[in-house]
Amino acid sequence: MVQVLMPKATAVWLIEKTSLTFEQVADFVGMHPLEVQAIADGEVAQGIVGFDPVASGQLTREEIERCEKDSNRRLAMSRPSIELPKPKGKGARYTPVSKRNDRPDGIAWLLRHYPQLSDAQLGKLLGTTKDTIQKVRDKSHWNSANIKARDPVILGLCTQTQLNNALMEAGEKPGAIPPPAPVPDGEDEA
Repeated sequence: MVQVLMPKATAVWLIEKTSLTFEQVADFVGMHPLEVQAIADGEVAQGIVGFDPVASGQLTREEIERCEKDSNRRLAMSRPSIELPKPKGKGARYTPVSKRNDRPDGIAWLLRHYPQLSDAQLGKLLGTTKDTIQKVRDKSHWNSANIKARDPVILGLCTQTQLNNALMEAGEKPGAIPPPAPVPDGEDEA
């Protein structure tokens, strides 16, 4: 989407330096005609210095003269002035300090109940690294003796919706916790 650079300042300049109608100016700068009229009356934008759209390349002098002669014509921008930047991604997930010690518990729960989730999905879901996930998986985490598998939704590390979306990506029916794996004879369930 292309916009006029500094619309109010451009409107001030067009009002002061041309004989364009309020509707023409309003249409070009993307404002309401009453706001342009208020600028002309001095009620709005009193301290704003006019911005020359001809010098910035947004308009040509010929385009202004063409529209001054015919009040039904609309100003056309000569070239795109600015392009709106594309929105950036959300960035890294922030986990409060009080919940950071709960991450390994959530990782252990997800590894036990949803082994089909990839390490990348787990990392994105809980805001952790693949290295931490691998250490919890092979029980080499520094605190592995105290890790208890607990639901990350209950711990507040992710929402149920986020978990369901990750499961859909992995091809699992959301909300369906698989039955516990059969325990071989002679071993107790931990």
